[in-house]
Amino acid sequence: QTPNSTMAKTKELSKDTRNKIVDLHQAGKTESAIARALKMKRGWVFQHDNDPKHTARATKEWLRKKHFKVLEWPSQSPDLNPIENLWRELKICVARRQPQNITALEEICMEEWAKLPATVCKNLVATYRKRLTSVIANKGYITKY
Repeated sequence: QTPNSTMAKTKELSKDTRNKIVDLHQAGKTESAIARALKMKRGWVFQHDNDPKHTARATKEWLRKKHFKVLEWPSQSPDLNPIENLWRELKICVARRQPQNITALEEICMEEWAKLPATVCKNLVATYRKRLTSVIANKGYITKY
C-alpha cells in the first residue's frame, strides 16, 4: 500500500488555524464547537509528537477526559514534517556563526533562512513519499531519514 492509501486526510495547523482555535477556546467554546467551526468531519483524530508537554500525564489525562482519539506516536519516531529538516539546517547554520546575544541571533536567523536554497525545500518534498514509505515499512520506528 502507498502512503496515500493508508493515511486519512489531514487538516493543516497553520498560524491562522492555530489562532482561531485559541480564540474559540478563550471564548469558552467546547472542543466539539471548535471542530465544527474548523469544518472538521466526524471521526477526526488528534495528532501530536512526543514533545514532553504532549506526553505529560496531565495532557494525556485531559485528552482522555475529553474523549479525544489520539494517533499513537512511537517514542523514537522520525520527524516526518519537512519543516523539521529545515529547522535542523537553520540551527546548524546559525550555530556556525555563534551569535552572542538575542539581537544577533534574530539577525543571523533571518540571514541564514534567506540563504537556504529553494532546492533544499524541493528535495524534502520530492523525497517525502520515500520517507513515508520507509517509516511505514519500519512500523513507525527510526529510519535512515
